[in-house]
Amino acid sequence: MTSSLARTVFGTTFQNPVLLAAGTCGFGREVQGVIDLERLGGIMTKAVSKEPRKGNKAPRVAEFPFGMLNSVGLANPGLASVREHEFPWLETHVKAARVIVNVVGFEPGDFAEVVAGLDHFSIITGYEINLSCPNTHAGGVEFGANPATAAQVIGLCRERTRRPILAKLSPALPDIAGMALCVRDAGADGVSVVNTFPAYLMDEAGAPRLGNGNGGMSGPALLPVGVLAVRKIMDKSGGMPVVGMGGIRTADDARQYLRAGASLVAIGTAAMANPRIPEKVIRDLEQHGG
Repeated sequence: MTSSLARTVFGTTFQNPVLLAAGTCGFGREVQGVIDLERLGGIMTKAVSKEPRKGNKAPRVAEFPFGMLNSVGLANPGLASVREHEFPWLETHVKAARVIVNVVGFEPGDFAEVVAGLDHFSIITGYEINLSCPNTHAGGVEFGANPATAAQVIGLCRERTRRPILAKLSPALPDIAGMALCVRDAGADGVSVVNTFPAYLMDEAGAPRLGNGNGGMSGPALLPVGVLAVRKIMDKSGGMPVVGMGGIRTADDARQYLRAGASLVAIGTAAMANPRIPEKVIRDLEQHGG
């Protein structure tokens, strides 16, 4: 029986609009037995890069009253290991939830290599291309900060797959709606907004609370920022598919994004704090409408 929350996005049916955001559930098996993956609309995997990454030095997380900062540094086992160990497990254990792969890179071609290396797995619904990564060929400037570079990355990925491509955009962009149109024109099927917001916290001695210095802010304070981004993209694009994320803790928070025009929503920080929250949001949406 099809759920009343089921949505067809990118030509694919999601049993409900609630996803787990990238970085909050690993590759699925890390939260097996804690979160019922098959109740979710889908999961966005941990980042996958061409080569393994150890990530940034500790501490990697700093909490504050309205959320948290993180500076994990895109730590992941790399394409070869993920291909050998993680996606065979996903194909065996995940049936109803859709799987979207978060892809990172540090040169334009890196993203396309990861996409090409995973595209034979049938479990994959699509790819989330993280354009907030630093472009090492441009002195560390984020890919998503430059329309031409962002379009180049999306175009290279588009050449490697027929599956849906999402561009993940930073809330710090001066014109996030304009960038959404740019990546759509380059071949993206939609966008996910917003990524974490650049931020910095110090301890009582004035030293940074994160080992890397600055990090990305997530949690409740990001909610109105994300909702505004969705509204801007809807107004300018005429209705392109958007995955809304940032600060979702309740069904009412999710409705903010859905009312703004998001096709799907993703829960991140709240699920790490309380793994029961995603299923509770789904139940509330089922009982009281999405």
